[in-house]
Amino acid sequence: RYALLTLAGSALITLCTQISLPLFPVPMTLQTFAVFLIGLTYGWRLGGITVALYLLEGALGLPVFSGGKGGMIVFMGPTAGYLVGFLLAATACGWFAERGFDRSYFKLLVALLVGNVLLYASGLLWLGTLIGWDKPVLEYGLYPFIGGDLLKIAMAVLLLPTAWKVVNRLKQ
Repeated sequence: RYALLTLAGSALITLCTQISLPLFPVPMTLQTFAVFLIGLTYGWRLGGITVALYLLEGALGLPVFSGGKGGMIVFMGPTAGYLVGFLLAATACGWFAERGFDRSYFKLLVALLVGNVLLYASGLLWLGTLIGWDKPVLEYGLYPFIGGDLLKIAMAVLLLPTAWKVVNRLKQ
């Protein structure tokens, strides 16, 4: 059962990766929405394992990353820090979910904001190291994505607690 969930989660991230807006130097996709959703619904362990599997698939050359890319070369490019950030974000969101943060709109918002901070911290640290801190790192790797990420957070905050209520009603 866990193997099936892990494979399904990795496939969901891959599918959401293909929905992309080509921005420089990091494309904006629905990956983060899928990563957060997996962490929140799978918990920190299974969510982390699922994202790690996705990263492993990409590292081994499967075309699971944005633009159909794969291979270790991706982990040397501008998106590498964000990819590592996916693992941090899914794990953190899963940790919060296991403590009930996924059942309340406000607490879920907090969990998703923490996940986003971890994702951006990892991504921006790598991007700045790669292109140089004398470059406008925030203009390349943060500012273009704030609007889209706020929309993805809003979608998750509105959908997840409602979905849990429906699931709980169906269980009764």
